Amino acid sequence: MTEDRAIRTPDGESIELTAEQKREVDRQLEVIQRGTAEIVPVEDLVHKLRRSVATGQPLRLKLGMDPSSPDIHLGHTVVLQKIRQLQDLGHCCHLVIGDFTGRIGDPTGKSETRRQLTAEEVNENARTYVSQVLKVLRPDRTEIVRNADWLAPLTFSDVVRLASTLTVARMLEREDFQKRFQENRPIHIHEFFYPLMQAYDSVHLHTDIEFGGTDQKFNLLMGRTLQREFGQEPQVAVMMPILEGLDGVQKMSKSLGNYIGIDEPPREMWGKVMSIPDDLMPKYYELLSGVSVEELRRIQAGLKDGSLHPRDAKMRLARELVTRFLGADAAAEAEANWKAVFQQGGLPEDIPEVRVTPGPQWAVKALVDLGLAASNSEARRAIEQGGVRVDGERLTDVQANIDLRDGLVVQVGKRRFVRCRV
Repeated sequence: MTEDRAIRTPDGESIELTAEQKREVDRQLEVIQRGTAEIVPVEDLVHKLRRSVATGQPLRLKLGMDPSSPDIHLGHTVVLQKIRQLQDLGHCCHLVIGDFTGRIGDPTGKSETRRQLTAEEVNENARTYVSQVLKVLRPDRTEIVRNADWLAPLTFSDVVRLASTLTVARMLEREDFQKRFQENRPIHIHEFFYPLMQAYDSVHLHTDIEFGGTDQKFNLLMGRTLQREFGQEPQVAVMMPILEGLDGVQKMSKSLGNYIGIDEPPREMWGKVMSIPDDLMPKYYELLSGVSVEELRRIQAGLKDGSLHPRDAKMRLARELVTRFLGADAAAEAEANWKAVFQQGGLPEDIPEVRVTPGPQWAVKALVDLGLAASNSEARRAIEQGGVRVDGERLTDVQANIDLRDGLVVQVGKRRFVRCRV
């Protein structure tokens, strides 16, 4: 068992932990385990924590991010928040910007080969990634590195050596590759190199713990395999749950439109948090909030027994998240605006204005022309579901007309408003 493994200094001297140090190990382990989906293996993590506490040497954490798009959302911050908790315990993180791996693209979960990004696209996306990530991570305990610095200089001989550590059969154990193989969908050779390159990042950085979502398990475990091949102590893989988006079903994703971006306007971020499905609040608190373990338990218990209203829990979470990413003043203004609109029956102060031709117009077409619906079918659904108001009056007839005039306010859902101007 790991608890029996001797803790030694770099000089080989055996160290016995004091009672206080053992309590500190238990405390750190509890922080790490909070909200995690899986830790592989836990016994190695305990051993690394014991050694760190005994020697005072921080653990080397790693998070790899391929800048495939210019912005990050709350789904990305699940892992970032966990790393921040460990940074507050004294550990340090290598944030690996995948400016080399990003040109290939992670094949995880993909049914077909991803488009390869250009170096220019990757570098531009990486620029915004860094500024956004450091809204969560501690700059004083984060070292930003780019994996092109060590992957690009590899010789072909080096690449062959990496490839020799893995069999094709092992690679086809990946669910996405296996599915594509069975369906006769193309799998290109360069896609096999992605997990190897990500694993080599861990070798180069001598990583102790690598973090990722549950969908990254194969890649993270590959780091353990490759570190053994290079004579290093294998890293621990810490996997976080995937955060569902505002629809309550699908993984939070910009492409699905169910995301909350961390650089969104304060009112937009606040409104989106308030629209999170009630049954997801315990999970959102566990994965995104910075409240203590004890306070988290009280919140979750209150939501379960009904003593805490989901609306009040959302208000508290919205205040915390908007403050964290956009500042306390922005959070106060967003909260005041939300209360004025949704609790006191008022209207936002800065309703967008759209020029219109006065007169009656079919409601479905009017919503599309006003920019409140992307298509006629979306406009129909909004009306049928009771989500459309015209000057505060609910519209339910998809065949009705809207009499467009100067000053008319049209609302779709809880957050979209337009004022007509002639």
